[in-house]
Amino acid sequence: MHGVDVLGYTAATFTTVAFIPQAWRVYQTGKTHDLSLAMFAIFTLGIGLWLAYGLVLQRGPIVYSNALTMLLAGYILFMKLRE
Repeated sequence: MHGVDVLGYTAATFTTVAFIPQAWRVYQTGKTHDLSLAMFAIFTLGIGLWLAYGLVLQRGPIVYSNALTMLLAGYILFMKLRE
């Protein structure tokens, strides 16, 4: 693994882990009324595009972080749409 990959995986870890507390809070409370539907819809679409980009380039840090973030943000978006 190259140094730049370590940087990529580190950045990916921090940005992905940042979503865990919010997803956990939504899971615990079932409430999303304070969250912006537009923000989560646009963000989830953007993450999907980043995931596609990472798959095309075959770049692990981009693929792994965006796949996990897509699950977390997608869960929050799903719960927001259900509310």
